[in-house]
Amino acid sequence: MFRRLWFLSLIVLLGFASSLNAQLPRQVGSTPLPSLAPMLEQTNPAVVNIATTATIETPLMRDPVFGFLVPGPKQRQANSLGSGVIIDADRGLILTNHHVISGADEIQITLEDGREFSAELLGSDEETDVAVLKVNATGLSAVPLGDSDKLRVGDFVVAIGNPFSLGHSVTSGIVSAKGRSGLGIERYEDFIQTDAAINPGNSGGALVDLNGHLIGINTAILGPKGNIGIGFAIPINLAKTIMQHLLDYGEVRRGLLGISVQELTPSLARALGVQHNNGVVVTEVSPDSTAAKAGIQTTDILLSINGRKLKSAADLLNQEGLLPAGSEISLEMLRDNQRSTIQLVLAEPKITKRQGQQFHPLLQGVELGQKSGVTSEQAALEVVSVDKRSRAAYYGLRPGDKINGIGRYRVRNFDDLSKIIPATNRSLPLRVVRDAEQFLLILR
Repeated sequence: MFRRLWFLSLIVLLGFASSLNAQLPRQVGSTPLPSLAPMLEQTNPAVVNIATTATIETPLMRDPVFGFLVPGPKQRQANSLGSGVIIDADRGLILTNHHVISGADEIQITLEDGREFSAELLGSDEETDVAVLKVNATGLSAVPLGDSDKLRVGDFVVAIGNPFSLGHSVTSGIVSAKGRSGLGIERYEDFIQTDAAINPGNSGGALVDLNGHLIGINTAILGPKGNIGIGFAIPINLAKTIMQHLLDYGEVRRGLLGISVQELTPSLARALGVQHNNGVVVTEVSPDSTAAKAGIQTTDILLSINGRKLKSAADLLNQEGLLPAGSEISLEMLRDNQRSTIQLVLAEPKITKRQGQQFHPLLQGVELGQKSGVTSEQAALEVVSVDKRSRAAYYGLRPGDKINGIGRYRVRNFDDLSKIIPATNRSLPLRVVRDAEQFLLILR
């Protein structure tokens, strides 16, 4: 009987509440009810839809008459749509994600008012997923930039973009967390997490605060198909730094400390005789590196970079990778149980380049680079460029790949390469690292 009365009472209350909601006025007296509409009327025109077209080349084919390799037929296809944000109306600069425009031959942007323009790619950084476009157009609107460092967990935010190719859509939520990393989405991560709905097509769109200031670039979601309340955005302060490097140099010139570290476990702390359980232990310092010149030594314990605590080797890699060359950093460390703070400037590693055919005929058309100031663990030969007509390109070698071995042998530099590969080999088993994954690529 009690349960029945409780259920009937609940129905009455819900009906009463529904009736009240249906009669809510748009304003109380002369005071309007809260609305995001005025802010969005200023912000929406600066968020654009992006469509790309790419040329897909089939692998090289062998000519049936003469036997030599020739390009296969070409096919044009449209890639998935995304979003972008105008951040400089006078110059026509647009921020978006690298993965939105990756591999594109043509980039088309559509404004909220329906106007369409071709966009030029000024620069792109795969490792942070930031790209900068430019359009030649008048009458553009830009979003004012905010300060993502001042964001707090719980602040209200709004996501604007082009989900599922529906056109301009707006969702709202809060900042759920800051400084998210280790997700495996990008090589270097420092995400804003939000529960504002982000779906496929929102990539490259705007995350703004209630003042309409841009505080992030929407980038990824957790989940295979759509929003489940966990989305990620690149902080605008990071995106600005990456953008400036792309505009100045056409690439991001990252600094390098030149050290290897491991987590400071309780057992390792006892073995080193330190009364500290936080931080990472330096296990190697590369000669002529920034760290070596600053006096960092093996068994030093690094506690933080620029005030951000270090708990693992991944933390150090992430913080280091997000700081471009020339950045001044403050490094807190522990040596002989004495805490100190050192100031240093991240140097840009020097790269020596050589042509692959100097080492093996199968590397014809491949330009290789050797980076100085890296540790033995990080050392590898970088693939700087690959001729599209070469055998290496046919078998799948790409610019940006790292070669860290030939067969079972480790390769760290040009000297290793010249000692390991015999010029008479009919095949070349390359150990290649790409997107944090290692695989074997056989050149024949």
